[in-house]
Amino acid sequence: MTSRVINATSLARLLGGAPEGRPRYAVVARSMRALVLDGRLPLRTRLPAERDLAAALGVSRTTVTSAYDALRAEGYVQSRQGAGSWTALPAGSPKAARQRLAEDRSLIDLACVTPSAPRGFEDDVAAAVAALPPYACGPGYEPLGLAPLREAVAARYTARGVPTLPEQILVTTGAQHGLCLVLQALVRPGDSVLVESPTYPHALDALRRAGARLVPAGVNAGWDPELITSGLRQSAARLAYLIPDFQNPTGLLMDDRVRAALVSAARATGAYVVGDETFAELAVDDVARPRPLAAHDTDGRVISIGSASKVLWGGLRIGWIRATQALVRRLAEARDTVDLASPVLEQLIVARLLGRIDAVADERRAMLRERRGVLVEALRRECPDWTFTVPPGGLSLWARLPGTSSTALATAAARYGLHAVPGTAFGVDGVLDDHLRLPYVLPPEVLRDAVSRLAAAAREAVGAQPPPPAFV
Repeated sequence: MTSRVINATSLARLLGGAPEGRPRYAVVARSMRALVLDGRLPLRTRLPAERDLAAALGVSRTTVTSAYDALRAEGYVQSRQGAGSWTALPAGSPKAARQRLAEDRSLIDLACVTPSAPRGFEDDVAAAVAALPPYACGPGYEPLGLAPLREAVAARYTARGVPTLPEQILVTTGAQHGLCLVLQALVRPGDSVLVESPTYPHALDALRRAGARLVPAGVNAGWDPELITSGLRQSAARLAYLIPDFQNPTGLLMDDRVRAALVSAARATGAYVVGDETFAELAVDDVARPRPLAAHDTDGRVISIGSASKVLWGGLRIGWIRATQALVRRLAEARDTVDLASPVLEQLIVARLLGRIDAVADERRAMLRERRGVLVEALRRECPDWTFTVPPGGLSLWARLPGTSSTALATAAARYGLHAVPGTAFGVDGVLDDHLRLPYVLPPEVLRDAVSRLAAAAREAVGAQPPPPAFV
């Protein structure tokens, strides 16, 4: 059963127009296969009629028919008489992998994308402990969050161009907890939810647990407002989950024009927009910073989720939701079934850290710029056929591995003492197996070692050499 439709004009644009090279049908088939594998052409998308696509591409109908036949033989297209053709994956393709913690601490962990605590963290903890006694006189339960932290978060949004009251902030136990609360309040089993592809694996897990029907929109090359608008409209999506700031895992930054267009599209279709801003403070380059998604909101359509885990420290487990006051109260009531409140001491620490967030962000920027450069240099030396765009921010590179399965690579990498997550974890229905997320939060010498091992594992994964002894 198909979940959406793409017209001939849109597909021709994704294919890059008339094919260059011979035979033409093979060029078209290869381009369509790549679109399916990297998620830009979602699975179960109904394809345009051969005659229509041929006209849009400026080729003969025979060329498109032969391309469809080749893809059908490989398993990337399925057809049924009277129902047309739609995208698929070959039988036996790797399914979505689940990220798991490595039990062996000697491994180099390429799955964890979180830096250590910033300098001066001990002083922030000491100050928070000193401020704790007045709160110890009460029960310690603040369902909405401590007032100082809500005020600090609201002030940060106001400084970023979105006037915000403390009453619009709900403190959560991390961004993932915040997303689960939103889904609990707004999404029912069977509701359609538009998601980027690739996107954050744990968000996909939360959506699946909520019973949502996932509608992927490919963002490997950036956000396409026309395709996302079409996806929202055709699926009657209840909600769209987006990561506009240094998107995880691509590191891309959504510009103001696209933000305005997507919020407008959501308004027109009646969908909510959840903007995951976990990476919002993690610019690495000096790039112009767009306004938050909420700056384009006029009717309470945008729900912003933030977190202390990436820019501050993951061990704090503090996040927040910015929404209308009415929705914040509704979400606070919904959290009663999950937890009663977030830890007081951690909230005090985060409030203190937010007071010097600019200095912390500058420190992070300098560290990440150096380590990103180390990773890029090592990859270009050790894995020259891998391709990637150096992102302006975030914590990772999103690399394409031509001719290599990231699932096979992750399996081989374990024998070299590496814990890696295959690209399929970041997509819907097993796509993106030709991609790998590579974080640059580790120290430079560890990154160089990791890339050296990764290159050896890649050679094994494609059968270039026999497997080595287990890593010690």
